[in-house]
Amino acid sequence: MNDFEKAMTFNRPEYIPVTMGLYVPTWKRHGAELEKLVLKHPDIFPGYKEGDYKMTIAAPPGIWQYQYGRHFDHWGCEWDNIIEGHDSICIGHAVQNREDVYDLQIPEKDIGLEHGLMFLRLTYLRGYEECMVDFAEEPDEFFVLIDKVLQYNMRQVKLALDHMGEAPIISFADDLGMQNMLPTGPEKWRKILKPCFEKLFAPCVARNKLIGMHSDGCIYEIIPDLHDCGLRYINPQYRANGLKNLVDVTRGVGRCRMAVHLDLDRQMFFTATETQLRDHVRECVDALAAPEGGLSLYAEISEDVPLDNIAVILEELELARRAKK
Repeated sequence: MNDFEKAMTFNRPEYIPVTMGLYVPTWKRHGAELEKLVLKHPDIFPGYKEGDYKMTIAAPPGIWQYQYGRHFDHWGCEWDNIIEGHDSICIGHAVQNREDVYDLQIPEKDIGLEHGLMFLRLTYLRGYEECMVDFAEEPDEFFVLIDKVLQYNMRQVKLALDHMGEAPIISFADDLGMQNMLPTGPEKWRKILKPCFEKLFAPCVARNKLIGMHSDGCIYEIIPDLHDCGLRYINPQYRANGLKNLVDVTRGVGRCRMAVHLDLDRQMFFTATETQLRDHVRECVDALAAPEGGLSLYAEISEDVPLDNIAVILEELELARRAKK
């Protein structure tokens, strides 16, 4: 069991796990100067070898969503990307009218547990505004659509479990929140989407897998509900949720004791001072770290973050990694 697994199961890791994500556009902008920083921190970038970034920026992104141009996905939705290395946006929806759901075919192609597998997929298929109306009005066609998406995802869960063998962790990703709230509100989420996640997680629970999930946006209100479904660690955003709210729902008194793989405040990285960056990382460690574990830190770096700020974040991640409570 490595330190990440120990941390996410409150099993006394030797170090607090820390990671940094670097976009392809970030490498394109900073290149060799960024590599100098990376090579100074082998514990954060294990396995990185000098010159690796050149292959990264020379090759087209492996996932079509990050490739320039327009693409259709396996559900028939159209996507557009204007910046190679960043994500696409869905511009064409396969179920433009409610009655179109009856002609919608569940894809035969298996692509695995994609980002946005449940809630976001509904918005891709219907378009965001129409999907919000569906949540409000709850027409029969909407539940037909939900069932088709759930059937497809249940198939992907089964395939993932069949192929992962004894690997301990299975991960899901679905951005359930907006910047300040749940788009559906917590009650609608519990009524309509919570049963879907219960079904998706149930086979994983039965196989004794450690279930993790990434979700952007303000989701703290439903973290205990996700815990009810079988989730055992969450990858939430610092700013959208607020540190106090995350502490309250994952460390407070009640039914939910959830490990946190915390997405640090990337929205401050490009403008923050050195002091603000150092205080931010230390605040998160002070609030969530414990000898038994339960915390991992992640810093995602876009191309607008200055090299000096990246250097400070890496220094603080190294200090956080060795922090003891």
